[in-house]
Amino acid sequence: MAAYGLYSHIQSNRRRSIALLVGLFFLIYLLVYAGALTAEALSVNADIDVLMRLAWRDLIAAAPLATLGTALWVVVAYYFHQSMIDAITGGREVTRMQQPRLYNLLENLCISRGIPMPKLKVMDSEALNAFATGMNERQYSITVTSNLLNLLDDAEIESVLGHELTHIRNGDVRMMVIAAIIAGAISFFAELFFRLWFYGGFRGPRSSDDRRGGAAGLAILIAIALIVVAYVLSFVIRLALSRSRELLADAGSVELTKNPDAMISALRKIEGRGELPGATSAVMEMCIDNPREGFGELFDTHPTVETRVAALVKFAGGHDPGPIALTSPESEAGTNDSAETGPWGSPAQSGPWNAPQRGTDESPVETNAPTEGSGPWGPHNANRA
Repeated sequence: MAAYGLYSHIQSNRRRSIALLVGLFFLIYLLVYAGALTAEALSVNADIDVLMRLAWRDLIAAAPLATLGTALWVVVAYYFHQSMIDAITGGREVTRMQQPRLYNLLENLCISRGIPMPKLKVMDSEALNAFATGMNERQYSITVTSNLLNLLDDAEIESVLGHELTHIRNGDVRMMVIAAIIAGAISFFAELFFRLWFYGGFRGPRSSDDRRGGAAGLAILIAIALIVVAYVLSFVIRLALSRSRELLADAGSVELTKNPDAMISALRKIEGRGELPGATSAVMEMCIDNPREGFGELFDTHPTVETRVAALVKFAGGHDPGPIALTSPESEAGTNDSAETGPWGSPAQSGPWNAPQRGTDESPVETNAPTEGSGPWGPHNANRA
C-alpha cells in the first residue's frame, strides 16, 4: 500500500507539472499582452478600454509568432542546455577508469533496477552537492562535486546517486529544465522591458487632452503590473516544480538503496555546504540541496534539511544523528603527521613487528645477546648433560 501511494503521488505530480508548464506558456502570452498594451498606449490617443481592446487584438495576431518563438527557444535549449550548464559549472564527463569508485556505485544501482545508466560527471568544487540534468535517456547525466567524493563514504554517495536517479525516473529533471528555460525567457523579457523603461526608451504621448493622456499612463501602469505578476508567478511555479520532488527523491533513494540512515547522514553532511560559486539560480534549483534561501521556507526552492530528515525518520525508519561537523582529509593528515608514524602510516611503536611501548622503569631487552639459560628454540637447562 505504501508503494502504491508513493507511485500514485508521483503520477499526480507529473500531471501537475504538465499543468504548471502550460501555465508558464500562459505567462508568455501575458507578457505579449503587456507589451502590446504599452505599444498601443504610446502610439494611440484613446480611452483605456479602447487601448485594452486594441492590445487584445494585437495579442491574437502575435500569439502564433510568440508560440513559435517559445518553441524555438525550447528546441535550442533541448539540444544545448547541457553544454551551457557544463560551461557554468565546469563539469566534465568521467569514465570507469577515471572514477572507478563512483562509476561502480552508479552502475550497480542502475543494474539492480534495470535503469539505463546516465552519464557521470565531476566538477571541481569545495562544495558538497550533486544534480541531474537532461531531457531524454541519451542526455541524462548526474554531476557531483569533487569534495562530495572526498567527504562522503560509499553508502552516502550511493544514496546521493539514488536521489538523482529518482529525479530522472520520475521525469523531474526534464520538467525542471523546461521550466527553467521558459522562466528564463520570462525573466529576460521582463528585465528588458524595465531596462528600456528606466533608461528612457519609452516616452508617453504628449496630448492636450489630459483625460486621454491619463488613459495612456494608466495603460502603461497596467502593463508594468502584468509584467511583475508574470515574473513573480514564474518564480512561484519554479518553486512548486522543485519542492515536493525533493521529498519524493529522498524516498526514492531509500527505495533503491534500502538504507535510510545513509540518506540522512548524506543530507546532514551536505547541509549548508552546497553553494556552487558562479552557478545560476536555475542550476542551484536542480541540486540535491539549495542553500540560497528566500523569505522563509515557503519561498525556498527546497524543503529544509530538517524537514527532509524528519520525513525519512518518520516514514522510512531512519535515525537522525543531528548536524555533522566535517573534518577535511588535509586536517586529518596533519593530525596523523604530528605523531611518529611507521612506513605504512601507523604509529611506529605499534603493530605486530614492533615492541609495545613500555614504561620508563623497564629496560629494553637486548635482542642480539642471548640470555643465560636460553637457546634459539626456547629456555633450556644449561647444566643438562
